[in-house]
Amino acid sequence: MNDDIAIVTGGGRGIGRAIVDRLLADGYKVVTCGRGTRPDDLGAEVVWVQADVASPDDAAKIVDSAASHGTIKLLVNNAGVQVEKTVRDSTDSDWDLVVGPNCRGVFNMCRAVLPGMEAQGGAIVNIGSISGHVADPSMALYNASKAFVHGLTRSIAVDHGPKVRCNAVCPGWIMTEMAEDGFALANDPQAAMRDALARHPVGRMGTPEDIANIVAWLGSDQAAYVSGATLTVDGGMTAASPLNPGLF
Repeated sequence: MNDDIAIVTGGGRGIGRAIVDRLLADGYKVVTCGRGTRPDDLGAEVVWVQADVASPDDAAKIVDSAASHGTIKLLVNNAGVQVEKTVRDSTDSDWDLVVGPNCRGVFNMCRAVLPGMEAQGGAIVNIGSISGHVADPSMALYNASKAFVHGLTRSIAVDHGPKVRCNAVCPGWIMTEMAEDGFALANDPQAAMRDALARHPVGRMGTPEDIANIVAWLGSDQAAYVSGATLTVDGGMTAASPLNPGLF
């Protein structure tokens, strides 16, 4: 895959960084981006574009940069923001902060990359969330934004196949800074984490590498018959009943 380019938005840390590392190992040339400057620990082989995906012009800049290095075969929309508030407490600024990257950014990147992919073929993997299926408390805008991602994923699959496959990965509790912020909302964050762990049939929380693995598979020819899907990767948490298995 020497000339195959993968774009990963928000690849500077967390799940995005794990996806960047996995795709590099799989032989892609990787272009990633963020609103800040290039992370010091990002490998020299990765192309960094300082950009805000919420801006249509910046999204086009990212795609143009990637296209100058080869053929874009995979787009991973990972960049995202969460705000820990209810609808009543959310401000217009909170709306812009979340909807910018989580909704408009995914739309902008997909729109920018689709013309080339429709001509040459390719795959899009959007990072959704179980929060787009079930509502986490005090995360109203984030929950709604991920539901948008899931709906957009299905529309792209229907409207732009067969040349383009589009799927969403719906992570559960992946131990990143964002997850820690979510647990911090609880009255007793440590108790909340213990309770969450007890609800995972696999017996552990997720890692960024768990998500990177499924993203790599969805972008590969092994997933050639998978499109329009939202794949839950949560260690079985949402398959369980509300009863805490640790109490039995």
